[in-house]
Amino acid sequence: MRTYLVVIDETDEARLALRFASRRAAKTSGALHILALVEQADFVAWGGVQATMEEEARVRAEELVTAAAGSIFEEMGMRPAITVKSGDAIEVVKAMLAEHPEIAALVLGSAAQGAPGPLIAHFTGINAGTLPCPVMVIPGSLSAESVDDLS
Repeated sequence: MRTYLVVIDETDEARLALRFASRRAAKTSGALHILALVEQADFVAWGGVQATMEEEARVRAEELVTAAAGSIFEEMGMRPAITVKSGDAIEVVKAMLAEHPEIAALVLGSAAQGAPGPLIAHFTGINAGTLPCPVMVIPGSLSAESVDDLS
């Protein structure tokens, strides 16, 4: 089954990428896999403080991905797979692609303005030719209606 892997966070562009990926999966009788990355806390001298910060980030990521999956299920009747991981974002995504050969496309959201984020820069740059699947970059400047039309 064709699976679309979408990486989400709390940004508008990530919501657009999720919208595109979920609609594309529905139209192609595919599946959706949502990946939320847990921000790694900068090193803090007190280990307990750092552990608390990392746990709070994990809880936020889990809440985000659970809410997104619930919305997709309510709207489309599709139950996406969910993964919440911590670590270097690029390495986590590379590992996901290696571990899940069913992934047919990596879907990323791009901010409406400014330079691309590290995932887009990495996966669409010099490393693009080594990927096991295409990368779909959803521009943050698109409207929800445009995303629906394109998906």
